[in-house]
Amino acid sequence: MFYEPKKKDHGLPKNPFNSLVIPRPIGWISSVDSAGIFNLAPYSFFNGVCYNPPTVMFAGGVGSAADGSKDSVRNVLETGEFVCNMANWETREQMNQSSATVAPDCDEIAMTGLTPVASTLVKAPRIAEAPINLECRLIKAVDIPGWTPKDDYKVVFGEVVGIHIDDTVITQEGFVDVAKIMPIGRLGYNDYTRVDSDSSFTLDRPT
Repeated sequence: MFYEPKKKDHGLPKNPFNSLVIPRPIGWISSVDSAGIFNLAPYSFFNGVCYNPPTVMFAGGVGSAADGSKDSVRNVLETGEFVCNMANWETREQMNQSSATVAPDCDEIAMTGLTPVASTLVKAPRIAEAPINLECRLIKAVDIPGWTPKDDYKVVFGEVVGIHIDDTVITQEGFVDVAKIMPIGRLGYNDYTRVDSDSSFTLDRPT
């Protein structure tokens, strides 16, 4: 089949685009606003961007707040900081709960029963239950205009200034044991996947 996204002429029950760029890592973004209220939300439009400096990005659409922005995006623009926490198999339910639409003054970390831990270099908290935490400082935010105002997105780029790795997921050889972490990724619709010892494999790059 072929369709033009702007014409929405795919003829399917749901837009298939989210099922075509898969699997997508989940940016589980924790932030704090200027009043000190914590926020936590998952973003599947997320990824690493480059090595030096190590940089990540996440993209947020129009939110339900009075100013039309997502709480995470607004907090990052206000404070210039955030933490990306790795969502894994053990935290899948809390990750899903933290995606709920709630009031801006709701602390999703407390709501989901997770544990906030002070970061080392930024004011935004990190999640104790997450095996990996990336402390980030804002580089820039880029507006992506939509076909209509409700389709607008803002892409946030952050430099990773501090990295926390749970010691239990580092092998004796000094490698991160991804199968032990069991990170989860976003597929289309309401579907997810996980990486474990059965789903990962190695390919040596050609010389």
